[in-house]
Amino acid sequence: MAELFNFELKATDGKARTGVINTPRGEIRTPAFMPVGTAATVKAMLPESVRATGADILLGNTYHLMLRPTAERIDRLGGLHKFMNWERPILTDSGGFQVMSLAGLRKLTEKGVTFKSHIDGSKHELTPERSMEIQRLLGSDIVMCFDECPALPADRKRIAESMQLSMRWAERSRDAFGDRPGHALFGIMQGGLEQDLREESAEALKKTGFEGYAVGGLAVGEGQEAMFDCLDYAPGFLPEDKPRYLMGVGKPDDIVGAVARGIDMMDCVLPSRSGRTGQAFTRHGVVNIKNARHQDDPRPLDEQCSCPACSSYSRAYLHHVFRSNEMISGMLLTWHNLHYFQDIMQGMRDAIAAGIFEAWQADFHETRAQGDIERL
Repeated sequence: MAELFNFELKATDGKARTGVINTPRGEIRTPAFMPVGTAATVKAMLPESVRATGADILLGNTYHLMLRPTAERIDRLGGLHKFMNWERPILTDSGGFQVMSLAGLRKLTEKGVTFKSHIDGSKHELTPERSMEIQRLLGSDIVMCFDECPALPADRKRIAESMQLSMRWAERSRDAFGDRPGHALFGIMQGGLEQDLREESAEALKKTGFEGYAVGGLAVGEGQEAMFDCLDYAPGFLPEDKPRYLMGVGKPDDIVGAVARGIDMMDCVLPSRSGRTGQAFTRHGVVNIKNARHQDDPRPLDEQCSCPACSSYSRAYLHHVFRSNEMISGMLLTWHNLHYFQDIMQGMRDAIAAGIFEAWQADFHETRAQGDIERL
C-alpha cells in the first residue's frame, strides 16, 4: 500500500522541479503556492473562492490560533479543517517566527520561549513540545518544527548559535510529533547567508529525518540578490526525494527565481495583503488601483485574466470601490492576486513538464518589464 503522505517527482528542468505531494486530504501539485489563512481565514475570501483560484493547500498560523480562539477550542469544535470549512490540506507554521516578530517581552532559553500576547498581554510559553501539541490539536496535515529565526543582518556567531538551537529543537519536535500516519513533519534549515552553516543545518536535519524540508530564515530583510545567492546552494543540501519549502516568499519574481533554484512550495501574505491596500499583481507588473489614471478606464485589470475582478469589472469600478472604502474592493483584488499567483504556478508546472522552463521564465520577465498598459 502506498504511504499516506509521499512526494512524487514528475519532471525536472535544470534545477526546477514539478511533482505531487500525496496526502489523505488530496494532492498538492508542485511547485505550489500556499495562500496564508493566518487566523483560520484567507482575508476577504470564502474558502471555496480560494479553491477556485487553483490553491491545493492553505497555511494556518500556530501563534495566532493558539492565542485566539485557542487550539483547544478548535479541537473541541472538530479541528481546523472543519472549523474553517477547508477540507483540503493545511500546513501550520510552528509559531516561532511570530513570537520573534510580534510578541512583547519575550525570553528565549534552551527550553523554549516565554512571551506576552500582542492581543491582551497574557503570558504564554512555546516550546517544541507545546508547538507540536498545538499543531496536533489543530489537526494540520503538514506540521512545522519549532525553530528560532533571527532577523538578518546578524553576526555569524549569533546565526550559528541560533541555528544550532533550532537543530536541537528540531530533534525535540520530531520526538514530540510521534507516530501520526497521514501527517507530515517538516524540518527547517537555518544558517542565515553562511553556506557552511546552511550545510551543517541540513546535515543535522537529515540525520533526524523528516517528511519534507524548509529553507527558513530568508525573506527577512536580506534583499532578493542575497536570497537568490543562498538559494543557489541551499536546496541542493536537502534530499532530492522530499519536498522543499521556502518560507514566507514572496513577490512573483521571487517565486519564479526560487522555483528555478529547486524550491517546491512557498507561502506569502502578499497577494491578500496587497489586494486590501489597492495593489494588483498582473502579468505587466504591479497596478495601483488607487491612482487617478484608472478612474475613467473601462478596461479590465488584465484582459487575459479570467478571475471575477477582470472578467466582470472595469478599472474605473475597482478604483471607485477602493476610493469609497467598499468591502468588495479587497474581495475582488485579493481574488485577482491569488488567481494570478496560481496562474504563475500552473504556468511553471506546465513549462517544467514540457522542458521549456527557461523560455517560459524569459517570457515572464519580458512581459513584466513592459509595464502596465498605456493610460487612456
